[in-house]
Amino acid sequence: MHVRRTIENNEEAEIRPSKTYQSFIAAVGGHRELSFIEKNVRNYIMREVQNISKLEDAKEFEKYLLRMKEKNPNFFFEHELEVDQSIKIAFWADARSRVACEYFGDVISFNTTYNTNMYNLVFDSFVGVNHHGRSTLLGCALMKNEDIQSFK
Repeated sequence: MHVRRTIENNEEAEIRPSKTYQSFIAAVGGHRELSFIEKNVRNYIMREVQNISKLEDAKEFEKYLLRMKEKNPNFFFEHELEVDQSIKIAFWADARSRVACEYFGDVISFNTTYNTNMYNLVFDSFVGVNHHGRSTLLGCALMKNEDIQSFK
């Protein structure tokens, strides 16, 4: 429990895992006295600590979308959460993008080539072309799966 708490506290303080591991080595007097390696520290952070952060990040993202809606009633968003409260699907478009969609939404490019590793969500952009021939952002989405139901 002491080791876990130390790892969690150091991660929160943004201390690198290698430094955390070195502190354990110094505390016990050498590598041979530890029953784990640096990779175990990194795995614990990825599996336990960052998983908690991901769920907190999903809650903060939802709060952000609600604040944007409060600031501007023309801001639009919809989202769906998984059972564990992580993001399944989120779509949003600010007021400017919604107006641009009315004018330049005849042809819309939907791009799903951006994949974020940390959250395993695909970032999708909806892009139109304005009267100057320049791309204009019409909306954004995050999706956990690229299946037909998610696209609907």
